[in-house]
Amino acid sequence: MAESDSQSLTREMGLTQEEIARRKDFLELGDKDIERLGRLHNLAESYAESVIEEFYKHLLSFQESRDFFKDPALLQRVKGAQRKYFSELTQGTYDETYIESRLRIGLTHERINLPVKLYLGMYSFYLRAIASRFLDAKKNRPAEALLDVLSILKLVFFDMGLAIETYIHQREATISAQQEAIRELSTPVLRLRNRLLIMPIIGMIDSHRASQLTQQLLQRIRLDRAKVVVMDITGVPTVDSAVANHLIQAVEASRLMGATVIITGLSAEVAQTLVRLGVDLAKIHTVGDLQEGIEEAEQLLGYELKRLPDQQETK
Repeated sequence: MAESDSQSLTREMGLTQEEIARRKDFLELGDKDIERLGRLHNLAESYAESVIEEFYKHLLSFQESRDFFKDPALLQRVKGAQRKYFSELTQGTYDETYIESRLRIGLTHERINLPVKLYLGMYSFYLRAIASRFLDAKKNRPAEALLDVLSILKLVFFDMGLAIETYIHQREATISAQQEAIRELSTPVLRLRNRLLIMPIIGMIDSHRASQLTQQLLQRIRLDRAKVVVMDITGVPTVDSAVANHLIQAVEASRLMGATVIITGLSAEVAQTLVRLGVDLAKIHTVGDLQEGIEEAEQLLGYELKRLPDQQETK
């Protein structure tokens, strides 16, 4: 991901300098921890390769992990990225560049659909592996070794928070995009004939969808230079006051653009709701069903339907 994309992601997630500082304060990740991590860099570099190899030996002992990393190229890329990641943990500098790097890692893992449990399992294994090495390196100074372990633990949880939030952020963005696509597909505006549009609406309507369908409708009225729109709400189970107001706004906005909206398919429940809500029914042109709505629309446009005489079979 380009640096500008990462910076954009940082802004989208609200990760300001103040927010990052608050997170460090909450984890009690302070200057002494950062100094301690910097001093551990050479030691961490010396065992990085062995820890990674041990981790993947453990990881690939499980069928699910083997299935995920069945592509050797993917496995090597992930190993290389992890080697870089472990090296950066003890670099001693945890500024905006470091934050962006962690967000990119979370984003990459989400894009390749790496299960979160594998991601967390990696951290668990890494912490166990380095704790034993820290204690061994300073076996004559166990109190100092414990402080080293606590410092790396704080940083790891800081990183985990960033990466997991990126997972969540990207999944929510994906879900939002899918919902938007579904809304567009579920609210088509169809051209029946010259100057006549049909807009069948199916499913629940919330305020967001009501606003969206109004925008779609007005765009198509302008594009097709429509004069009449048949809006069929047979498939709409309920209407609340907010949705009713949006429908009225859609009708009024369409009228201002020179188009008449005919609403068809009101259920008894929806009709009773509109009356109970005190909706100004004078602003709504309604007919019983879609067929009747199309017939009335054609009359408004000056179309005349004639029945063809029965064709007699020539003997």
